[in-house]
Amino acid sequence: MLSRPTLAVPLVALGLLTVGAAHAQQGPIISDSLSLDGTIRSVLDANPAITSLEEEVNAATSRVTQSRGGFLPQISGTATYTRIDPVVKLQLSPDAPVFQLAPNNNYDAHITLQYGLLDFGKKDATYNLAESRRLTATDQINVTRRDLAYSAVQVYYNILFVRESIKVQDAQIASLQQHQREMEKRVEGGVSTRFDVTTTQVRITQAQNTKIDLQNQLNNQQAQLARLLHRPEYVNVPVRGAFAYQPQAIDVNAALATAEANRPEIKLARDAEQTANLNLKLIERSNMPVLGIGGQLGAKNGYLPNLDRIRPNSVGVVQLSVPIYDGNRNKNQRVEAAANIRGAQARILDTQEQVRADVRQAANNIQSSTARYDNALQQINQASDALTRAQARYRYGVGNNLDVLDAETSLAQARLARLQAIYNYTLGQYQLKRATGEQIW
Repeated sequence: MLSRPTLAVPLVALGLLTVGAAHAQQGPIISDSLSLDGTIRSVLDANPAITSLEEEVNAATSRVTQSRGGFLPQISGTATYTRIDPVVKLQLSPDAPVFQLAPNNNYDAHITLQYGLLDFGKKDATYNLAESRRLTATDQINVTRRDLAYSAVQVYYNILFVRESIKVQDAQIASLQQHQREMEKRVEGGVSTRFDVTTTQVRITQAQNTKIDLQNQLNNQQAQLARLLHRPEYVNVPVRGAFAYQPQAIDVNAALATAEANRPEIKLARDAEQTANLNLKLIERSNMPVLGIGGQLGAKNGYLPNLDRIRPNSVGVVQLSVPIYDGNRNKNQRVEAAANIRGAQARILDTQEQVRADVRQAANNIQSSTARYDNALQQINQASDALTRAQARYRYGVGNNLDVLDAETSLAQARLARLQAIYNYTLGQYQLKRATGEQIW
């Protein structure tokens, strides 16, 4: 029975990509071909998720500005007209004139100024909480940009990998077709049978089927990259680049320290703890007394003895507001805020453990890919030698056709294994960069 060649082609996981529906917008201008840097920049420039997060930062910045308003006096102007019917009228004697205590038509226009002198840090707590949320929104942009860049890297290298794999298949098909022509000559010479030709044709068909699968994967990855670029009209996105093995030394301890300092997930977790602490401070101060002053300057009528005459007037006030009982609302809010702080602290520890695991897994993947690459080189040398010997044995009539076909398949698989190792090693390097928080765009 003929053995069917197998090919393990990596499936690129784009689960990191969390973007909304594509919006109709003018995307970036794409040149004749995209390098890796150009691909990443184009993806980041085109993605509406970044724009959405930037608008969230703008909104958070506006809330910070709004909170600063509490440090400034509040000034308002008011003008009113009031008609009163009836009004109180007095007549001391039948012959005396009627004495009216209030006018029917009342006019009042004034400017009011209010300013809080002392609130025991409530305004400061409100400002600090708004600023902390703004920083969190800014850090979230970095996480999203990192994930989008890593997704672009995955698709970019997968395209290069599949292209190189197609070249390997083309080489195998060409070699098998050359072998088929030799078989047909041997059949014509009476030294071989049609069975050898048929078995060779079967292997050619199998290799062509593998190439069809690879071409389908290439088309799908092209479509995926076009989606990341938000340019669906690009059927064949121009991508250029070298697919080469470039080993680098790895210091796991240094990578762990770098990840602890730079990983944006840890920064977000600490932001959440800081926000929870500031929220508790605001709650603690929301139940404190507030001392404020106010003043009013304006003009109105209704003053005796001439009720209709509009006269200037002024009012000054000092007010102390002291909360006495709120139904334990503030107490329960403190309990909730303290629970949020403990939850945020637990998330920091969990995030740190996950980051350390990510670094070690990336290092393990790189080491494994290095070993697989070295092994693939040995396989190529061994398969090439085996193919040469099988062809020689068959040429001199001491071997059979299946030995040659198996050797051809083994050599193709070894070459694909080498490409697979390069692909895994390259993505492993970017996986390590992502794990350590290194910026890749």
